Amino acid sequence: MQRRSISIALAVLVWFSCAWFGSWELNPNNATRLFAAISLVEQGDATIDEFAPLTIDKAQFGGHFYLDKAPGMTLMAVPAVWLADAVTGERADPAAGPAFERYLRLRLRVAVAIGPAVLTALAAVALLHLGLALTGSLGAGLFAALGFALGSPIWGWSTTIFGHAAVAALFVIALWAILRAEGAGLATLAGLALGWAVVIEYQAVLAGAVLALFALWRWRRRPALIAGAAVGGVVGLLPLIGYNLLVFGEPFRVGYAGVVGFEGMQRGLFGLTAPSLPVAWELLFGMRRGLLWVAPVMVLAVPGLADLIAERRTRGPGLAAMGAALVALLVNAAYVYWDGGNATGPRHALPMAGMLAVGLAAFWAPLGVRGRWFAGAMLAISVAVNLMIAGSDIFAPPFDPSQLGWVWREHFTKGHVTSIASDWWGWPAWTGLAVWVAVALPLLAWLVWAARLRVGGPRVRILQSA
Repeated sequence: MQRRSISIALAVLVWFSCAWFGSWELNPNNATRLFAAISLVEQGDATIDEFAPLTIDKAQFGGHFYLDKAPGMTLMAVPAVWLADAVTGERADPAAGPAFERYLRLRLRVAVAIGPAVLTALAAVALLHLGLALTGSLGAGLFAALGFALGSPIWGWSTTIFGHAAVAALFVIALWAILRAEGAGLATLAGLALGWAVVIEYQAVLAGAVLALFALWRWRRRPALIAGAAVGGVVGLLPLIGYNLLVFGEPFRVGYAGVVGFEGMQRGLFGLTAPSLPVAWELLFGMRRGLLWVAPVMVLAVPGLADLIAERRTRGPGLAAMGAALVALLVNAAYVYWDGGNATGPRHALPMAGMLAVGLAAFWAPLGVRGRWFAGAMLAISVAVNLMIAGSDIFAPPFDPSQLGWVWREHFTKGHVTSIASDWWGWPAWTGLAVWVAVALPLLAWLVWAARLRVGGPRVRILQSA
């Protein structure tokens, strides 16, 4: 019963944290996905001709402009646009100035609340139970869940309809389902999660393939599970084919093929070339985009994953998590526009965050009291950093040498905090931050108490071999 209560409280905390703060609706990546969703709802097609001057992210085929991304986040935003239209009676008018921005803002906030915020919350709960299964410690699972959802840029990117946080969440859900599957149901869920990740971001097929291969190996004597996962994968991919047929009249067209204004996308495979080790170093350690500056707790994940790999019963999931994280990093390191433009953290590599978080659970489990105080302090610093980022600005510019310096100097210290309270209720910006603190800290305190994070104990391996 307590485990269920912890799961619910964790899901509420993460969902509220992601849905409460907001990102800029006219960021080109947010905007182009919203424009396509609006066109699908209000016009019955996905052309964005009337919106094209408002975004640099677009594709052109023939005489029309379209979304230049994979369509998954746009399709997830369609219910939000439909619901907001139904409630307000409004329709898009790009010439309406501030009124149009408010129109977009509402639909973005609803899309986040029913999309990325939900997926990140579900992934946090999955990590809670993954940690328990791998280490026998509920506290270890909670440490991993909080490190992923609130101690990394996953938090900030879950306030957007970019695909990075959603893919990271789907990878976590897939790994949890692979490890826990005893029947076709969870196997189908694993396939569905991996298939839908590709609909959100095409390159997810590469890191997702690592998890798919792990599932094939784990279920090598259980063809019913493999069949269930295959069915789930096909179902997950069907919306991509349906979108392409509706929009382009053919099933396999890729929006990136018509991208406008980014010549680097013509290099290699839509901008993917050979991985660069110096770029990989920058993605991990560089002050401009390095993960460890915006999620210092993740440094603890590497020895944790090594520990999982060192033990026979957990070697499979440890290798799968490490492999998927490494592939996600190398894919970003191979991308022409590796720094992600206006971004905080290595946004294209963020699907690795959930896989790294698996290692956080293994790191936490054997620690004594002093070790847990240290790890807890690392987590607290990471949560504080990402509260600043999620609350103020997830879009640090590429020219600033310090992503954290930009967010602190140009936004947070100037009181630029964006939340439901400031956007819709007219409250002062800092009040929105205070509301989050008032709601989140008691939940965090109860979770820590309930999971007994400060209580030591022997490490227990309860993961059953397939």
